[in-house]
Amino acid sequence: MKLEKQDILKALETITVPGEGQNMVASGAVKNVMTFGDEVIVDITIANPTLQAKKKTEVEILKAIHEQVYEKAKITINVKVDAPAAKPKNEIKGKAIPGIKNIIAVASGKGGVGKSTVTANLAVTLSKMGFKVGVLDADIYGPSMPIMFDVENERPLATTIDGKSKMKPVENYGVKILSIGFFTQPNQAVVWRGPMAAKALNQMIFDAHWGELDFMLIDLPPGTGDIHLSIMQSLPITGAVVVSTPQNVALADAKKGVAMFQQESINVPVLGIIENMAYFTPEELPNNKYYIFGQEGAKNLASDLNVRFLGEIPLVQSIREAGDLGRPAAMQTATPLEKAFEKLTQNVVEEVVKRNDDLPPTEAIKITTMAGCSAVKK
Repeated sequence: MKLEKQDILKALETITVPGEGQNMVASGAVKNVMTFGDEVIVDITIANPTLQAKKKTEVEILKAIHEQVYEKAKITINVKVDAPAAKPKNEIKGKAIPGIKNIIAVASGKGGVGKSTVTANLAVTLSKMGFKVGVLDADIYGPSMPIMFDVENERPLATTIDGKSKMKPVENYGVKILSIGFFTQPNQAVVWRGPMAAKALNQMIFDAHWGELDFMLIDLPPGTGDIHLSIMQSLPITGAVVVSTPQNVALADAKKGVAMFQQESINVPVLGIIENMAYFTPEELPNNKYYIFGQEGAKNLASDLNVRFLGEIPLVQSIREAGDLGRPAAMQTATPLEKAFEKLTQNVVEEVVKRNDDLPPTEAIKITTMAGCSAVKK
């Protein structure tokens, strides 16, 4: 018997596509039908990736053709699964901190690039702009925020909230601060394994009364290790900022830092890259720029990685001195440094607003396999 294509299509119209409610032909699931005498080949695409759905589709096609067209037809069915893209793995619900609108992670692939200095000055500038700001010093092994905010000798006090005892962050220059440095002696090394460090971080995050904050800045340790994963498992990070110098050695590690946040199992939006120590201008030669660590390296990296270049901060002695004295350089008035940090902070705020308009809220990730800790090629 010679089978006709139209008869086959008519039979397939009696079958409903799993999960769609339309028949196979109307929905476009049937991609092709070919007949050769008593043989028929059906190419079909379904969205349901389960083996059960695939088997059910095959059985229904066989049954429909055998019963409605020809019971001895020789049928070949090619089922292709075209499932929608999987949702990002960081959409699993995590514990948010009530009252905190945006959480910005400040990271660097390499140590010594001025990440903590940038964090402190970003926080102070945000506060000067009228935002409510907090800083979590997550650099467990090298906490520096107590020095940079001149609160080395302060200690968080206990406060009772809804019948529970909470830590009250130390505050200076309009910025709330918590750091492991408040709980250790200046000459005491923190020799902890990862789980111990993660537990300490969780206490500073969830056992503290931060109140209402527009921005929480998290000063991450250098690199891409256990502390970073602990933070991103604990908190819904709004976005990340990566700090680097223009030097090739620093840029290579900054690239890894960006790749960490963009990894599929983490998927934290990268707001942009900041170039610190971009150039040196002597006080006596204000028009001269000396590119000690290279020129526009971080700017070029941002372009290569298709993320925003947030701005550059020059290598100026007063920035270091201000940090050591516990009065961030951004607090200076009517200086080029104040303007540089203001522009940088405005760009960060713009990216946060754009990110919140364009993307759904980031939720704390749940890493259950070693896949979340694997090396990523970018």
